[in-house]
Amino acid sequence: MRTSELKRDTAETRIALSLNLDGSGESSVDTGCGFLNHMLTLFARHGGFDLNLSCKGDTDVDYHHTTEDVGICLGRAVREALGDLRGICRYGSMLLPMDEALILCALDISGRGGFFSELEIPTEKVGDFDTELCEEFFIAFAREAGVTLHLRQLVGHNSHHIIEGCFKAFGRALSAAVALDSRNAGRIPSTKGVLG
Repeated sequence: MRTSELKRDTAETRIALSLNLDGSGESSVDTGCGFLNHMLTLFARHGGFDLNLSCKGDTDVDYHHTTEDVGICLGRAVREALGDLRGICRYGSMLLPMDEALILCALDISGRGGFFSELEIPTEKVGDFDTELCEEFFIAFAREAGVTLHLRQLVGHNSHHIIEGCFKAFGRALSAAVALDSRNAGRIPSTKGVLG
């Protein structure tokens, strides 16, 4: 089983996380932010990942540190669970409809972290969640996981649907990328012989 556990304590957040890449999509998520909980639960279910996550953050300020630090920890957990990267498919993509929204997610477990997006989220908030934090989460994840991550909003005008589409598509694309490829068993999926 490809699993990881980590804890991260700072002056802004205290996070405990466990991840199983070969799970069944079960999750228990408590970040102190209902909307972020919802998005991470969707990510786990649609990716087929088992995720247990607890975050105590400075939510009296806002959800910025919580969202970014959860992205950091999830990225590190994925990277740790993948080990030496041998035998993985490496690439994954998903074109996902979420009602009127249509989201494309494509990623490469390249060892070179970067987030590239074209998202036009029309409102500043969904509930009490600042929608600009969606990108902060993905920036942090991509950097720490060493993943090249692209998100494109092809259409959509409902902020909740757009962000939900992003997290569902992200889960599906990551699931495809971390899947084991029997044709490439035991090998690094690169002609260079190394990722990064």
